[in-house]
Amino acid sequence: MAHAYTPGLKVLAHTTLTKERRLPLPGKILVNKGAKVRGEEVVARTELPGNVQTLNIHGLLGILPDEVEEAMLKKINDPIKKDEIVAQSKGFFGLFKSSVRSPIDGVIESISKITGQIIMREPPIPVEVMAYIDGEVVDIIQNEGVKIKTHGSFIQGIFGIGGETIGELAMVANNPNEVLTEKDIDKAFKEKIIIGGSIVTYNALEQARKVGVKGIVIGGIEDQDLKQFMGYDIGVAITGSEQVGLTLVITEGFGKMSMANRTFQLLKSLAGKRSSINGATQIRAGVMRPEVIVPMEEVRDSKKTADISTGAGLGVGMAVRIIREPHFGAIGKVVALPVELQKIETEALVRVLQVELEDNQVVALPRANVEIIEE
Repeated sequence: MAHAYTPGLKVLAHTTLTKERRLPLPGKILVNKGAKVRGEEVVARTELPGNVQTLNIHGLLGILPDEVEEAMLKKINDPIKKDEIVAQSKGFFGLFKSSVRSPIDGVIESISKITGQIIMREPPIPVEVMAYIDGEVVDIIQNEGVKIKTHGSFIQGIFGIGGETIGELAMVANNPNEVLTEKDIDKAFKEKIIIGGSIVTYNALEQARKVGVKGIVIGGIEDQDLKQFMGYDIGVAITGSEQVGLTLVITEGFGKMSMANRTFQLLKSLAGKRSSINGATQIRAGVMRPEVIVPMEEVRDSKKTADISTGAGLGVGMAVRIIREPHFGAIGKVVALPVELQKIETEALVRVLQVELEDNQVVALPRANVEIIEE
């Protein structure tokens, strides 16, 4: 049978996945191997060095650089407070003394007789890493982080914004074709992750932010609405660090696009459960997908369990999504994988596949134009 690899968009009802949670700098690990953790639990902690500021003491006091050390009231490693006097001139017969006050809270890091300057460092910035998912700590990365394993449902989207958040899934749409509007969102959805249908409007996004919705999972969004909501246009970069008040996961693409029925039905079956979502997206090398993870204590049927670390090739019978025009966004099933190269509209010779769409139409297209939907 012909076999090829194509990027996969995972929609898994039952899976096992492991998340690596790392600190940006070496620090302290707060949990032990084998520990059961909740998504909100802090598992590792460190401190980033504070910002550095310099003060030109010799210039401010009108003294020579080699006289700076003598004028200092604070020494190296001494703590300082904002507006505290750190250096003072001798003055004229003990009078008319000039002073220099600290612009920050911090410590004196160095005093230079060469430049006549001192270097001060602001207090360290604490950094904490949360577990993000409910699960078990299966490995400790010494002084750096942990690996957490969980069982549950895993759904990947096409695009997203906003970082990691945790909340209860709540259905808003009754079917995957519905438009999510501001009228659908009220205070009952505060702290929830809401599931819509085909598209979310700008006014709905604003209403969700206003009432305190943690996240939205939706089929599509108009580019201009996203730009208006964020206040700027998104370039070709990594998303996920946006401070917009909520996390948004788009499952299908830009424009009004009904959420894939299998995705919608899976999310519907998970309504009311705790979910961890992340809108981080990267479309360059090292592709990163936005995700929805719903941990479960037990996997009901081990035969249906998949491990997301295993990559599958493209095969007959697989569900795929078409990611190029003219059938962009359509979902179907692979019915044939011809081995022979075939000429396409651009006159290029490429390997193709035949896909049976949901309306029973069979289309032939380049294999690069589809994405596997793993179930």
